[in-house]
Amino acid sequence: MLRNFYNTVIALSERPAAPVWLFAIAFAEASFFPIPPDALLIPMALAQPRKAFWFAFICTCGSVLGGALGYAIGFFLLDKLAQPIIHVYHYEAAFAGFQAKFAQYGVWVILIKGLTPIPYKIVTIAAGAAAFSFPLFMGASVVTRGGRFFLLATLLRIFGESVREFIEKRLGLVTSLVAAGIVGGFLILKFV
Repeated sequence: MLRNFYNTVIALSERPAAPVWLFAIAFAEASFFPIPPDALLIPMALAQPRKAFWFAFICTCGSVLGGALGYAIGFFLLDKLAQPIIHVYHYEAAFAGFQAKFAQYGVWVILIKGLTPIPYKIVTIAAGAAAFSFPLFMGASVVTRGGRFFLLATLLRIFGESVREFIEKRLGLVTSLVAAGIVGGFLILKFV
């Protein structure tokens, strides 16, 4: 079943509409959606390694623009919309911690958290709620999200075929490690 799912994702990543979906997922993940865009970026870059940087660019644009929406949610709609989103994901304590860190560390929070597996929507909503400088927020988002996606694209471009072979031979192990990384990111967010 896992093998069929993997083959389906690879096949879908080669379709003409895949970049549109990549943009949409990156946009949504930065403001309200729980699945990171890496779930589509990686198979797309593996399926078409020559387009890895183009896919990273699409992902970066979607994530940064989605981050602007997340910022707006935190800034304009904290009580009406952001609090329910934070409550759904049980991020109340983490959100309060982020607000305190924004007051003290500002741009460094965006730069560091944007590179980690911690959901970026928490950073974007917290930045808006803390009324952090919007131009500085956008600049830091371009740097951190672009850095993350272009680093991933570079690695996939360089090691693409060997990575693909590794994944295909050890699909169960890779899936388990990715799941552990996602769960680890949520645990870090909850307890740190």
